[in-house]
Amino acid sequence: MNRRIHLAVLLTLSLSLAVPHLHAADKVIKLKLGTLAPAGSSYHKSLQAMGDKWRKASDGAVQLVIFAGGTQGSEADMVGLMQTGNLDVGLLTTGGLAEIDPAALAMQVMPMFFRSLDELDYVAQKMRPQLDARLLAKGYVVLFWCDTGWVRFFSKSPVLHPDDLRKLKVFCGSDSAAAYDLWKVSGFSPVSLDSTGIPQGLLSGTISAVPTVPLFALAAQLDSQAKYMLELNWGALVGAAVVHKKTWDRVPAGVRDALLKIAAETGQQVKAAGRAESDAAVAAMVKRSELVVQKVTPQVEEEWRAVIDKVQGQIRGKIVPADVFDEAQRFAKEYRAAGGAGGEKK
Repeated sequence: MNRRIHLAVLLTLSLSLAVPHLHAADKVIKLKLGTLAPAGSSYHKSLQAMGDKWRKASDGAVQLVIFAGGTQGSEADMVGLMQTGNLDVGLLTTGGLAEIDPAALAMQVMPMFFRSLDELDYVAQKMRPQLDARLLAKGYVVLFWCDTGWVRFFSKSPVLHPDDLRKLKVFCGSDSAAAYDLWKVSGFSPVSLDSTGIPQGLLSGTISAVPTVPLFALAAQLDSQAKYMLELNWGALVGAAVVHKKTWDRVPAGVRDALLKIAAETGQQVKAAGRAESDAAVAAMVKRSELVVQKVTPQVEEEWRAVIDKVQGQIRGKIVPADVFDEAQRFAKEYRAAGGAGGEKK
């Protein structure tokens, strides 16, 4: 063997023995996640914990960078950023998920549909394979589904009956034309506004009522302006964390299952924390600003159900795909027929 070639071979061998492979951290895949969840909230902390576990499980190859508090814009904006590759992951409500596929709205857009959170869990479990498949077909992998308990009405003046709310200007997300139309057809006065503008909107009088979860109301200090809360189970705030498939395909195949398992555990933590903190948030606002909680009798609840019944035809097939709408209805009836806690307020 030529002496120069021999030396080159020896040098190559010695280098390969000294550095058998590049450490995973030398090939870092950074996943940028956007969410409206406030920085410092339990949701944010759960996502941070998930990122730490992902980093360890991937030997440093996968790192999660979180942009909380709506810094990446509205949920529609975040979906747009994921489409262009400027964002990789989104923790979105069904409103944001509907920008990808409207079938996600089956879990939230039907007000007062779920009679208990246990019923929601049952229907969500049954619906998940179909919803996951529809989102995957649009190029998104679902990391986990979650919810944060019941949406309540926070208002600047007392609201008990539907006609009380009709006198007020109701916040409606600027990226939810379907919800806006539902409010209008029901005789209410919706105001289209970005969610980050809610506090200022209440202060300026642009809006006077906000349907949201207590934890958001507490974090955004909505109770400083909206001092009344209607304790009506309007619907659960459902969402999911999704990652663009092009990004997910870059993640080493050998660690994907481990990351998905961690994500599923995170989703359960987010859901449990959100539900548990809901009552605590109301108690904190009652103490902080003397928030007035309006209780709902069965008779008043029926008034609200009558309003919803009139717009069912505006939802099925027009907002939520008919087949998905019917499936959700079927699973809810199945749960109730099996003796589920149909009338429970949990």
